[in-house]
Amino acid sequence: MVGRSSSSNPSDVLRQIKGFVLLLIQDISRNRAPSVALDRFRIYCSDPSGNCICNYDLPIGKEIISLEKESHAYRLDVLLRVLQIIQQLLQEKRHASKRDIYYMHPSVFLEQAVVDRAINDICILLKCSRHHLNVVPVGKGLVMGWLRFVEAGRKSCCIRSPDTAYPVPVNSEDIKDIASVAKYVLVVEKETVFQRLANDQFCERNHCIVITGRGYPDVPTRRFLRHLVEQLHLPVYCLVDSDPYGFDILTTYRFGSMQMAYDAMLMHVPELRWLGVFPSDFEKYNLPDHCLLHLTSEDKKKVEAMLSRCYLHKEAPKWSPI
Repeated sequence: MVGRSSSSNPSDVLRQIKGFVLLLIQDISRNRAPSVALDRFRIYCSDPSGNCICNYDLPIGKEIISLEKESHAYRLDVLLRVLQIIQQLLQEKRHASKRDIYYMHPSVFLEQAVVDRAINDICILLKCSRHHLNVVPVGKGLVMGWLRFVEAGRKSCCIRSPDTAYPVPVNSEDIKDIASVAKYVLVVEKETVFQRLANDQFCERNHCIVITGRGYPDVPTRRFLRHLVEQLHLPVYCLVDSDPYGFDILTTYRFGSMQMAYDAMLMHVPELRWLGVFPSDFEKYNLPDHCLLHLTSEDKKKVEAMLSRCYLHKEAPKWSPI
């Protein structure tokens, strides 16, 4: 993200928060309706020509949140409440999850998505990532294989038992002394596939690293995968179901998510290669019809929407005929 804060020092973030609140107070004292200008990012659109301006680091415009618009009052209220909580976390050197923050004012926030949007807005406003705000994710990803690393002073030596699952580190920034003798990294969509590979001693026999985000990957899994690829320079492959949701998970790893488009540079993995399963495999391996689930009308709509994304036409044209 262009303009991202060059320092993760809490005092720098606190200084930015203070400056932002001061500007709001000045607006109020001058009888002006407070407003907040937020950069807006997107990683794809529906223009198949390839001439669009979608990218991973430059804003495409600004969104103005102003009390002049009645519909924005609640959103600004939530943003300021979450910002106050983040200020306290930084001042007291504590951490909290998004869920923790929601339960501090559930009657005000109403639903988790409201807090999630406010945190994303604050990251864009302060030009920083979520971990700079002491907002920590609750990781769900798993990793196994020929890998060793130190996280926040704790040693994780997967190499001792390559087919034993370890939780993916929550903060990639805390990872040090990472080492591996693996030949490649394999990302699998489901925990059931991950467990099957573990039972078959896949990593032991194939000298690799296997990661799963247990479905749609969370932030720690995506950042950890990006960190592995950057540090170890290994080929990385992805195995997902041949359905719209598997393909969407594949693109989340490869290109990022629209919800966190402002942070896509830290999480997308452009080196990722699609290993399958491909629709052509059904005929290639003579799979009987009773082994297949037919696409619903909703599935077909999801496929059509995904295939219109510009990055498939620009960066992965071979992926389009799903």
